[in-house]
Amino acid sequence: MSHPKNPAPVLFFLAVTEKERGYFLMELKKVFEEELGMVALQSSYFNFSEFTDYYEEEMGEPLWKGFYAFERLKEPEFLLDLKYLCYECERKTATPEGKRTINLDPGYLTLSKVVLATFKDYSHRLYLGRSVYGEVTLFYREGTYQSFPWTYPDYKKEEVIEFFNKVRAFYKEKLGAH
Repeated sequence: MSHPKNPAPVLFFLAVTEKERGYFLMELKKVFEEELGMVALQSSYFNFSEFTDYYEEEMGEPLWKGFYAFERLKEPEFLLDLKYLCYECERKTATPEGKRTINLDPGYLTLSKVVLATFKDYSHRLYLGRSVYGEVTLFYREGTYQSFPWTYPDYKKEEVIEFFNKVRAFYKEKLGAH
């Protein structure tokens, strides 16, 4: 029989999609560092418009995407607060017409998975509370993160998988020191 126990703390990250590369770093990074500590690892940006045109009507094109992983480990349930912090930042930086200028997708990483938060329900997402759903996007097996049939195409990109493998190694070190 299993017994209740607290989960290990997790490492949080943000997926940042923006028209102006570097806007996040100039305008919003400090907001997230207050909650999550300094940016520990940052991916290079890539042309997100190669993967989808979903955001182009709202945000324009081309769109650039990058990932930021933070140093401070926290409990997994902080994902709900982080999703709302992202939502508030998106609204504050929107145009007067309400169109976003930046898209912030929060998530966390464990030794076995990468989890994203969303306000959108779907068959493979679990309700976490406060209008937030969680999606396991990548799983770790045979020395690397791997995708599911529902994994977004940009998360299947080799450079993105390599980034999350580096973040996992950083997280594993942090767990050992924790």
